[in-house]
Amino acid sequence: MSQDAGALFTQIRKAIMDKISQDAGRRREALLEYFKVSLPGMDHDAAEILAGNAPPLLPALYEKWIFMFFKRLMETVPAGQLELLCDGQAESDAAIVLAYLMFLESERMEKQVAEDLRNCGLSPSADPQSVAVMGEFIRSELFKAQNGRRSEQLDKAAAYSHVHGKRTIH
Repeated sequence: MSQDAGALFTQIRKAIMDKISQDAGRRREALLEYFKVSLPGMDHDAAEILAGNAPPLLPALYEKWIFMFFKRLMETVPAGQLELLCDGQAESDAAIVLAYLMFLESERMEKQVAEDLRNCGLSPSADPQSVAVMGEFIRSELFKAQNGRRSEQLDKAAAYSHVHGKRTIH
């Protein structure tokens, strides 16, 4: 069964866009998963705050990067293998998304993403004052979360101590 390039692109785009949905809840969940993998020592509350405050990207950027990924696949993956990958199965879609993430992490794409964000006015150099305000907001939210978690831990310890009496562990 031979698929044309348009059908292959459609399946690849669908697999990626389904995973990086613009739905705020799914987007937040995907960011939390990403933070767990890429920053394993990050506090859960901090990851929640960052995931909830990360701005969505412009759909045109997703489209551009997905098309660049597709072009690279067409250059490097044999047509038969690409057709097998684009069968619409969950495992195949997961492999597409993983390959896409690896593509985005390449040195070439890191530069491209930075340039595209800069061109859209979404980089720190675009508006330093806005970035500083957002940075301060995120820092204050992280501080509140850390203090809240610490307060919960102290309250739990006090309740335990009250119920079980003061004990020392050697």
